[in-house]
Amino acid sequence: MNRMKKIVFLSVIFSSLFFMTCKSEKPTEKNSKIASGTEVIQLSTESFKKLIFNYDINKQWKYEGTKPAIIDFYADWCSPCKQLSPMVEEIARQYAGKIVVYKVNTDKEKVLSQDIGISGLPTLLFIPVSGKPQSTVGLIPKETLLKAINEVLLIN
Repeated sequence: MNRMKKIVFLSVIFSSLFFMTCKSEKPTEKNSKIASGTEVIQLSTESFKKLIFNYDINKQWKYEGTKPAIIDFYADWCSPCKQLSPMVEEIARQYAGKIVVYKVNTDKEKVLSQDIGISGLPTLLFIPVSGKPQSTVGLIPKETLLKAINEVLLIN
């Protein structure tokens, strides 16, 4: 009988966890902004592997996306990162539909940052649809950022 109580108890716990994590499929304003590319999308190691490059499976670079992308590797304590952040958000709005803009918090995603070789902050990774990604380290002027977008990401 004790075993039966455990099974019932565990069933109740798992059922409640399932219902607590279910989300409505109705689009929200935030979800539609992300889907249209007008917001910066936060990446985890798992989402990086799914959306950008699965380095566990592929040994050679293979971009998983269909639009050019920028990834901003940052940390909350980093002053140049804080200065770059508004520019990155503006770029996401300005180039909505043309490029996708992501952010990776290197303090939260230490393994990802180490695995792809991030050694300085902020680091911007420019990923064209075809070809190899290019990166910059440090705070760069907006003009340089725009030039990189136009010359690396939006060339045909």
